[in-house]
Amino acid sequence: MNSPEAAVRTPVQDPARTLATLVQLMRRAREADGEDALGFVMVNESLRLLAYRQAALWREGPLGRVAALSGLAETDPSAPYVQWLAAAFKALAAADAAEAGPVRFVGAAELPPVLAEEWAGWLPAHGLWLRLPPIGGHPGGALLLARDEPWTEYERTLAAELADAYAHAQARFAPQRNWRDRLGGWVRPGKTRRRILLGLLLLACCPVRLTVLARAEVTPQEPFLVRAPLSGVIDRIDVQPNQRVAAGAPLFSLDQTQLAGQYALADKAREAAQEAYRQSAQLAVTDDRGKLEMAMDRAKLDEKAIEADYTGRQLARISVKAAREGVVVFSDRNDWQGRAVSVGEKVMTLADPARVELTAFLPAAEAIRIAPGGTVRLYPNASPTESYDATITRVAYRAEPTEDGILAYRIHARFEQVDALPRIGQMGTARVYGDWVPLVYYALRRPLTWARQWLGL
Repeated sequence: MNSPEAAVRTPVQDPARTLATLVQLMRRAREADGEDALGFVMVNESLRLLAYRQAALWREGPLGRVAALSGLAETDPSAPYVQWLAAAFKALAAADAAEAGPVRFVGAAELPPVLAEEWAGWLPAHGLWLRLPPIGGHPGGALLLARDEPWTEYERTLAAELADAYAHAQARFAPQRNWRDRLGGWVRPGKTRRRILLGLLLLACCPVRLTVLARAEVTPQEPFLVRAPLSGVIDRIDVQPNQRVAAGAPLFSLDQTQLAGQYALADKAREAAQEAYRQSAQLAVTDDRGKLEMAMDRAKLDEKAIEADYTGRQLARISVKAAREGVVVFSDRNDWQGRAVSVGEKVMTLADPARVELTAFLPAAEAIRIAPGGTVRLYPNASPTESYDATITRVAYRAEPTEDGILAYRIHARFEQVDALPRIGQMGTARVYGDWVPLVYYALRRPLTWARQWLGL
């Protein structure tokens, strides 16, 4: 424990030699190739600058430990001297908060009574405490030098410079702190850090409105669907897209070539049956057998009349007219002329421009809790400076594939403005508003959803 040189070495008094020795010790500390080599320099070679009899190095950590002793190659943690030093270091480190400066004079009086009683048995009377502050967030430590003679202020000044150089050298070999240690450093007492943490906590709990973007379109409210009355080919479109028409105005016509031929044949067949019935009726006046033929010809005449009447009514439906006033909504005339349609197929829509609603498609992957009465805001693609507010009227319970192949819930909303409504067919993006949630939930909602899907939780 005691260095043989401690009794014969004396402090360097020449200022030039003192400065040269200090610089050389700093170089030795920087050139140390390991933590143990640096500890050896601290407890043994510091004797060239400061005269002492015993030295001990303590490194901070979760438990703290005595890392090096003067005159010893290794330290035994179970040795009584090492255990007493560890307890003394902890007590002296706890008193650092009330002391000014990294270097101070220490003695038995700075320790608790239980430890102070054993000071004289382990160390000389006068100690010099060199605090090695943590550099760059790495754990620090302390170096204790002890001797029989009191320390001077000049030596304390030299020790302060030496302690600063040792602390920088020690930071090279200090282990990197993990995230737990760094988090613990933020949680440790400190006004600035407590204020920052409190501010972050308040910001995370700040309520924000949960919103989702969805594709939207302006659609007519209660539209009248104009369908093909018969199977056939569209011969003529009598209106233009988005044209306003009155009730009874012609909209489109089907090709009547085939149906007109069928009607002509049915009419001729009816005339032939009528002539046959007339002849059988005249014969029945004089012949009883004619009465039976007259009944058969009468039934055949009724059949041909029904066929001709049905074909005539079908022919009258070739031209489709508007059932009510409104605007005709369809794509393009050229897309429909010459196109074969089946019975009931939608060709165009009659809508009232003053009665429109918003239809939005909320993706199933981003669905939030919404209900009738909620708020939707439309941002039209063609009008970047305008927006329209709407109130949700109904929400589909089942997601259906859209034109883009994405599963989405259909949402219908009523516009709040009544004087300036968007035109029918206008496309845009709708912002669907949900409940109020904390900011931390708003920021982590999608990452948490992705993590749950990826992990299968």
